[in-house]
Amino acid sequence: MSGPGLRVLVTDADYGVLDIEEQVLAAAGHELHTARCRTAAEVVDAARDADAVLVQYAPITAEVLDALPRLRLVSRYGVGVDVVDTDAARARGVWVCNVPDYGTTEVALHAVAVLLALLRNLPEHDRQVHSGRWDHRLGGRLRRPAGLTLGVVGLGRIGRATMAGAAPWFGAVVGHDPHLPDEAWPAGVERLGLAELFARSDAVTLHLPLTADTQGLVGADLLGRMPAGSYLVNTARGGLVQLDAVLQALEDGRLAGVGLDVFPTEPPPAGSPLLAHPRALLTPHVAWYSDEAEVELRRKAAGNVVSWARTGRPDHVVVEGR
Repeated sequence: MSGPGLRVLVTDADYGVLDIEEQVLAAAGHELHTARCRTAAEVVDAARDADAVLVQYAPITAEVLDALPRLRLVSRYGVGVDVVDTDAARARGVWVCNVPDYGTTEVALHAVAVLLALLRNLPEHDRQVHSGRWDHRLGGRLRRPAGLTLGVVGLGRIGRATMAGAAPWFGAVVGHDPHLPDEAWPAGVERLGLAELFARSDAVTLHLPLTADTQGLVGADLLGRMPAGSYLVNTARGGLVQLDAVLQALEDGRLAGVGLDVFPTEPPPAGSPLLAHPRALLTPHVAWYSDEAEVELRRKAAGNVVSWARTGRPDHVVVEGR
């Protein structure tokens, strides 16, 4: 692609001053504009003159794309592109790209940390000590991980890194990923169907994209298959898990603990029972974050636009445009 510089809009971002994006784009001769869009209508109003957009949470729907015929590229801050109607983009020849590798270490580390904190019930021990109680029995039952089975759902970059970090503590590891070919399957990990994985696993960690097929995937059926006193960790997408089913599983003892970094609605509504539940370890969608990961994310999201303008193709393609 050649010609004058592009007009690039950041529809929304939680990063404060967007100096990193501005530097990357300005060095290539492109203009950066910013907005604070939350709705499709706000995106349409803000992006009428945009050639490309960088998007964090704002919806890029079919209606948005129809209203913005000049828009040719959407670059997502992050791995998942569930805020973008990718089918609509494909039909209209709009490029969709992401940043697939900026926070792999951070998310895997966070997932393992949450999992081990649940296994050792660190949140409850911390509360007891802060309240003036000093008794190792007050934290409840603790089990030796070497006698437990870990289930990993989704074996992409993050899932495999999480497995590598957690596996040495567990007696066995099983996995589920219908898209990973047999020749790429990790050695020593038994491949199971989803229902059997939940039935066999004492702890499950989720590393899936959010799609129409995975929306609400983990509900009463799968949780009900788990051994009593199991654990669930989700650092992937909030929409994968039905929170009412999680709460019920905590109440009936099917789950001994749950660790959630992501939620269907963020932040979770005030008054949500999970916010006060003593066996729910909750973090504010922070698994991806480190100082270095944020810089890398922002540089690569803007870099997709620069590469597309220079070569006709962004660095990390999810949907091929034209």
